[in-house]
Amino acid sequence: MRYLFPLVLLLSCLLTLLPGCEPKENLVQTSGSLEFKSEFRTDTVLFDTVFTTIKTVTKRLWVYNRNRGAVKTDISLAGAPGAPFSVIINGDARPSVQDVTIRGRDSLLVLVRAVLGDNGLATAAKQFLVTDDLRFRTNGNEQTVKLVAYGQNAYFHRGEIIRNNTTWRTDKPHVIINSSTASGVVVAQNVTLRIPKGARIYLHAGAYLQVNGTLLVNDQSEPNAFAPTDTVKATNANIVRFQGDRLEPYYAEIPGQWGGIAFTGTSRDNRIRYAEIKNATFGALVLSADDPAARRPDLTVENTIIRNISGSNVSFANANASTGAGIMSFSGTVTARNCLFTNCGEFAVLGVGGGVYNFNFCTFANFTPSFRRETASLTFTNEDAANPQVKRPLTLNLHNSIVWGSLEDELFVKNHPDYLALSIRNSLLRTKEYATTPAVIGAAGVNLLNTEPLFKRNSFTNPDYTLQDNSPATAPRRPVFGTLLARDLRNLPRLTNAPSLGATPSLGAYEHNK
Repeated sequence: MRYLFPLVLLLSCLLTLLPGCEPKENLVQTSGSLEFKSEFRTDTVLFDTVFTTIKTVTKRLWVYNRNRGAVKTDISLAGAPGAPFSVIINGDARPSVQDVTIRGRDSLLVLVRAVLGDNGLATAAKQFLVTDDLRFRTNGNEQTVKLVAYGQNAYFHRGEIIRNNTTWRTDKPHVIINSSTASGVVVAQNVTLRIPKGARIYLHAGAYLQVNGTLLVNDQSEPNAFAPTDTVKATNANIVRFQGDRLEPYYAEIPGQWGGIAFTGTSRDNRIRYAEIKNATFGALVLSADDPAARRPDLTVENTIIRNISGSNVSFANANASTGAGIMSFSGTVTARNCLFTNCGEFAVLGVGGGVYNFNFCTFANFTPSFRRETASLTFTNEDAANPQVKRPLTLNLHNSIVWGSLEDELFVKNHPDYLALSIRNSLLRTKEYATTPAVIGAAGVNLLNTEPLFKRNSFTNPDYTLQDNSPATAPRRPVFGTLLARDLRNLPRLTNAPSLGATPSLGAYEHNK
C-alpha cells in the first residue's frame, strides 16, 4: 500500500502529457451528406404567388447533418440569369460561403428571400415562374435545393393621390403600398374612384385607401356584374376583393395585415357592393369632420362580407392600430344590407359620437377564436370620442337581422334614451343586458332573444353562416319588418309569398330554402 500513492501520482503526470480527446461530433469526417427541410418540403424552398418588386417573407431552410461527426460544406447560389433570390448563411448575406462546418447531429439555418422583377408582360394577369438552385458540396457529394417563386405582375400604387375621376382596370391586380409621405392611395375631394367587378385589391402592411371624394365598388352604374337570377357564390370571379398582399397560405385568414378603407369628412355617396373585405385593422372607417352636422360622410354597403378584422394582436405594425372594427364610424352615416360580419376582434360595428346607422337583413356572427374579445359586436354611443360630455344625435335602425357571437351581450347602446331614433325589430339578438328593456328591444315577441340561431357550421377555418332547417331564424317564419330585400347576400330570392302573413323571409343575410 505504501507504493500506491506514488504510483497514482506518476500515472496522473503521464496523463497530462497525452493529447486531449476531442468529442466525436467535432471531428470532421470525410464522408457523409446532408438532409434538408423547408416547411413541408425536403428539396424545395417555395414562394407562393409573389407580387413583383415587393420583398417576400423570409423562408427558412434547415440543413441537417445526421452523421456522428462534423462535415464541411460549400454553399452557393447557382445564379440563374434574372434569378431574384438572396440568402443569409451564418449571418452573412452573400451568394456563396466555403467551408461551413456543421457539427455532428447538428443543423444549420439558411434564410431565403426574393424580390421579383416585372417579367416584361405589362398586361399579364397570369403567374410566371422563376427558379434557381442552392448548391451544397459536402465531401465530394453535390446536393441541390430548388428555389421556386411564382410571380404576379400588378398595378402598383405608392403614396398616390387620385386627382381625376378614375376607373381601375381589372386585367391585373392592384397593390397599394405606403410610401415615406403617404399611407397608400388617396382619392381627392370631389373625385370618384370606380372599382369594377372582378377587381383584386391587395394592400401592403400599414397601407390604407383614403377616400376624400367618392368610392364606387361594383356600382350599379356600370354594366351589371350579376344577372338578376345569378347565384353569387363565394368563389364568384366578379366579386371585388380587398385583402393583404401576403398570399402565402399562412396569411390567408390572419387579421390586421393592412390598414383599411377610410372615408373622411368630405367624402360623399360611397357605395360598396358585392365585395369581400378581409384581414384588415378595420374594414371601413367613416370619419366625420369637426362639425358632423355640417359635414357627414356616408357609406352604403350591400351584399358584402367583412371578416378577419382586428387592431390588436396584428400581424404587422399598423400605425395607431389598437381598436379594430368591421365598420368604425365617428358621427357618420352607414347603411348595410345583405352583409355578413364575422371574426372581428374588437367590434363588428362601432358607432361613436352619434350618426345614422341602418342595418337590414345582416348577419353578425362574431366568433373570434384568435382573440379574447370583451366588447359587444354592435356598440353605439352618442358621446363624442374626444369629449364624452358632448352628445350628438344618433339614429339606429336594426331590422330583420341576426346579432350573435361568443359573448352573452353582443349589443351595447350607451345612453339609448337620448337617441334621436332607436328601432330594433324582427331580429335575433344575443343580449343579457337588454333582455328586459322594452325601450331597446321592443315589446315581447318583437325580437327573438338569446336563442341559438343554428348556423350550419361555426368553424374558424371553414364557417358556413347559412341556416339549418330548424333554425329559429327561419322556422317558424316571421313577417318582415320594414323594407323587404327581394334577394339575399348570394342573390338568391327571398320568400315573399305567404298569404296569411305577407312576406316571411329568413332573418339575416342568407335566405333559407329547404
